[in-house]
Amino acid sequence: MSKPSALQYGQYYHIYNRGNNRENIFIEERNYPYFLELYARYIEPIADTYAYCLLRNHFHFLVQVKTVEEQETPRVSKPSQQFGNLFNAYAKAINKTHDRTGSLFQNPFGRAKVASDAHLLWLVVYIHLNPQRHGFVNDFRAWTYSSYQALVSAKPTRLRRDDVLSWFDGLDGFKLSHQQDVPEYRVASLVLEDFV
Repeated sequence: MSKPSALQYGQYYHIYNRGNNRENIFIEERNYPYFLELYARYIEPIADTYAYCLLRNHFHFLVQVKTVEEQETPRVSKPSQQFGNLFNAYAKAINKTHDRTGSLFQNPFGRAKVASDAHLLWLVVYIHLNPQRHGFVNDFRAWTYSSYQALVSAKPTRLRRDDVLSWFDGLDGFKLSHQQDVPEYRVASLVLEDFV
């Protein structure tokens, strides 16, 4: 496999990864919030997050890498390295807690640049429908570790909720768009075949 290109400043990306050998990366319920805590520490300084979904053996994020001027800390590692730091920190904690060794995640992590507004919309819906598509729940809205509920709520969130809702012309449009399945061809260029 060729080395993926580095994440570019100012660009939207679908970021995804899964457990090595398709093993679970979230072993206990407490692993999900811990991963999100690490995500906030490593990724919020270098990227804005619009949508996410954490599943037992993989995850999806829609992010926009901040420009150099927008970075919270000057001299922070390159965006691709920050994701690597996140995965390493989480893997070390899981390995220590569960007395395991070796790689937890597939390497390199998946990244696909979002090239159009239409792809942004389809990708948000695709990410949220994932738990239902994989049979973890009958209704994707019941999955706890997804950004869907935070985006339809009025509670404070670190997500770019106003931006996401504006892409769908408001909350009603956002909810309506999630009532249809995403045709594979709509997200094919944003998801590796193995993750579909």
